[in-house]
Amino acid sequence: MTFNDIFKSGFLENVTSVSIFDMVLALLLAFGVGMFIFLVYQKTYQGVMYSSSFGVTLIALTMITTLVILAVTSNVVLSLGMVGALSIVRFRTAIKEPLDIAFLFWAIAAGIVLAAGLIPLAVIGSVIIGIILLVFVNRKSHRNPYILVLQCSDRGSEQAATNYIKQVTRYLSVKSKTAQKELIELNFDVRLKNDNTDFINDLADMPGVRSAVLVSYNGEYMG
Repeated sequence: MTFNDIFKSGFLENVTSVSIFDMVLALLLAFGVGMFIFLVYQKTYQGVMYSSSFGVTLIALTMITTLVILAVTSNVVLSLGMVGALSIVRFRTAIKEPLDIAFLFWAIAAGIVLAAGLIPLAVIGSVIIGIILLVFVNRKSHRNPYILVLQCSDRGSEQAATNYIKQVTRYLSVKSKTAQKELIELNFDVRLKNDNTDFINDLADMPGVRSAVLVSYNGEYMG
């Protein structure tokens, strides 16, 4: 071993392990796929409050994953160190929507595939996933579940209102019933036949019906 070998810099040798063209091309493709994921997220979001920062995170996550995988594929020793470094990272941010997890994994997977050089798989796969999400998430609103809160003054008006609801809805199920003096409150799980909700006005005008409230929900929250 010579004096020059002792002070030989492995860091400088890794500078050209990934070409500038490959880096720029991979990051541009990651940005494009990340933008597509972001647009699909905007079109399919059905939560309570839309978070624009989460959409930007999807773009950044795709590019960051591509950057990391480029470094890992260029150096086997670095890949082992990267696994150890990332294993100590803990994320405390709560994921409020189950579909958000799918978008996070989609962004990470797209970044990995792009950095591995499988560009057709990343692009075509992302397009197919985006189309499937757009079709299944953005289905017609009348197929979504609704909660119908009905207040009646007596048993006769309750029966008449229930029979009317059965006629104008596609699905009806009683979730709860509360009976007090001169007040009966029922909570129904309903599915509408179409997007028309005018039957609520007719229901509220029926004799003995004090109020009728229709609320959309996704199984976790009201809104």
